[in-house]
Amino acid sequence: MKLALFDLDHTLLPIDSDYAWGVFTTTIGWTDPVDFARRNDEFFAHYRAGTLDVHAYVRFATAAVRRAGPQAAQAAHARFMQTVVQPVITPQALALLRGHQEAGDTVVIVTATNDFVTRPIAQALGVADLIAVELERDASGCITGEIRGVPSLREGKVTRVEQWLSERQLGWADVQSTFYTDSLNDLSLLEKVTHPVATNPDPALRAIALARGWRILELF
Repeated sequence: MKLALFDLDHTLLPIDSDYAWGVFTTTIGWTDPVDFARRNDEFFAHYRAGTLDVHAYVRFATAAVRRAGPQAAQAAHARFMQTVVQPVITPQALALLRGHQEAGDTVVIVTATNDFVTRPIAQALGVADLIAVELERDASGCITGEIRGVPSLREGKVTRVEQWLSERQLGWADVQSTFYTDSLNDLSLLEKVTHPVATNPDPALRAIALARGWRILELF
């Protein structure tokens, strides 16, 4: 199998979809703009620094959705897709995805953003396989604020991809793998794949890619 793995935020999208969703909830009046912006910025800084407490962040990030309920959340997300996400999906990103798909590669998006935010984005990009932070849901289907299983963040991305492979009776030795990402947070998965590609890389990842002779792709 030829496997093409893609990070989502700042890799396929020129925005951070998790952060943008948080900002969107403020614009529609679901969160206090000053307090939410302060805490959202703090969590985003921790993510960039590689020090994010993902469980605390998910409880914070899903609070507005939990208060609104499933129906209102789905309607709001549809507006988010139309007004925020769809306008920033670029022809370059779609061409990169289609190139792999037309070559017969299996394409998987592997993101540290939760599945509520990212499932519709993956569908809009034409990608069926999504590995994301899976949100725990209660018996009625409501998001609880907790994470189910291993969060797909940092080393957790390697674990989740290995679980995905195992479900198909495959291991790393059975696939020729490529991984596109912008972030140093994804170094462990970059080191695991056959072909690491630093895509729109942050300065720290760019330095490592240059030192190791990895391909650098400026998609945006």
